[in-house]
Amino acid sequence: MFFSRVLQRFSGLFLLSAAAAAAAAAASGVQAASNSNPSLRFAQLNEAIQERSTVKRSEIVAGPTCTESNWNSGTYSLNRDGLIREFRVLVPANYEATVPAPLILAFHGWGGDSGEFLDNAAVSAELEGRGYVVVAPVGLGPEESRRSPASWSFSGSTTGLDGDGFNSAVTDDTTAICDDMRTSNYSYTSCSDVAQNGCSWTQCTDNDFDYAVALVAAAEENLCIDSDRVFAVGGSNGGMFTWDLGRTAVSAQVFRAIAPIIGLPHRGYLDPPVRSGGMPALLITGKQDRTVPPGEWLDTRFTTTSDGDFFYYTGASAITEVWARASGCDVAVPPALIDVGVPNVECRAWGQCSESNEWPPVLDCRSDMGHVYGLNWSWSLIMDFFDQYQ
Repeated sequence: MFFSRVLQRFSGLFLLSAAAAAAAAAASGVQAASNSNPSLRFAQLNEAIQERSTVKRSEIVAGPTCTESNWNSGTYSLNRDGLIREFRVLVPANYEATVPAPLILAFHGWGGDSGEFLDNAAVSAELEGRGYVVVAPVGLGPEESRRSPASWSFSGSTTGLDGDGFNSAVTDDTTAICDDMRTSNYSYTSCSDVAQNGCSWTQCTDNDFDYAVALVAAAEENLCIDSDRVFAVGGSNGGMFTWDLGRTAVSAQVFRAIAPIIGLPHRGYLDPPVRSGGMPALLITGKQDRTVPPGEWLDTRFTTTSDGDFFYYTGASAITEVWARASGCDVAVPPALIDVGVPNVECRAWGQCSESNEWPPVLDCRSDMGHVYGLNWSWSLIMDFFDQYQ
């Protein structure tokens, strides 16, 4: 297990105690230089956080064979330089302390919590039956002065800027991730020096990519985890965040595959995963979703929220095509229908990929639903997808 022990200099990073979160005081935001240049300041903030506590696989020291575990199912916390972040752990009943288990990090939606997945009966039954360990962290936001909903930050969500800038050839194009004049202002206090417009809607207190890697390292330290089978699931805002786990160097080397549910990147953020050979991804969206609409099949244009706000997102066809290409799939022809054995869901994918499994590595699955997770059927599909990567 090549992610079973971190270097000694990271050992002081973790404060893992079920009682720590209740006893800890609320942490303040991280400050950085160059306040006169918000974009530069945010870049330096992220760089400073990663320099402080980033865990790289090249720095991993192989540890002994698993012999004991320190965690049971329950709530724990991690201390990040005084910022206490809570998470829940589910350890299945059939877990064995000497047998490496697959791990899932489950990221809730905007305003959600650690129970969003773990309190669902269909989810817990599947996890128990298949022997997956789950860590369900809580995003940041409630510690803000405005008591903002808990959130995960990803490309464009803090600055409010889209990924393709201004295109004079596009009518009424802007550089923003939303129509600022018609969208509510959800800006977090911690992003006051970062937000470029009123479209900013997630937190700037901590680096969530670095936090995700730290959680995996903590799980490795306290349970017997198969480091080759570490996955990420996210719903809505959490799903949007998972795309960047594959596009950020520190996290791309940790996660084997992702499964975003009703979560797409903001407009123009169409970068592929940074890992050589790509990263498997199962995208699940709702054809009737007005909050994060996937768009029509084969339509690679961006989509627009129509639930009262007007946020811009990449279309499902656009992002899955880019990721399929990164996996060596033949995207010169349209994606074909893939039978995943689930009724009332249509999945399409490209073939002739570099990685060979029962299903292609990048799946675009859509159901006739709105902005909901459909966990009674979607979670078993996600488990089937992850099970392919032994």
